Amino acid sequence: MLLVVLHRPLNHRRLTLAATDDVIPHGRWRNRADLRRTVLADRAMLDKVSRVCRPYASDPYARRHHFWMHYAEEHGSAS
Repeated sequence: MLLVVLHRPLNHRRLTLAATDDVIPHGRWRNRADLRRTVLADRAMLDKVSRVCRPYASDPYARRHHFWMHYAEEHGSAS
């Protein structure tokens, strides 16, 4: 199960949209690796990642969101 970044204002360990939006820009490498494993194990997470990243599509500085958006698109089309 994904280790949610607990230093943010989240008081649970569920991977909600808010938690996903926290892990992408603020999580450490291990948190993002856990997110990747979670996405690969649960394809429904691809939609969640896309929903979180979509608002950042026009922000050229949101590189991690861009990465995860492309990751979700690439892996979503394979299923």
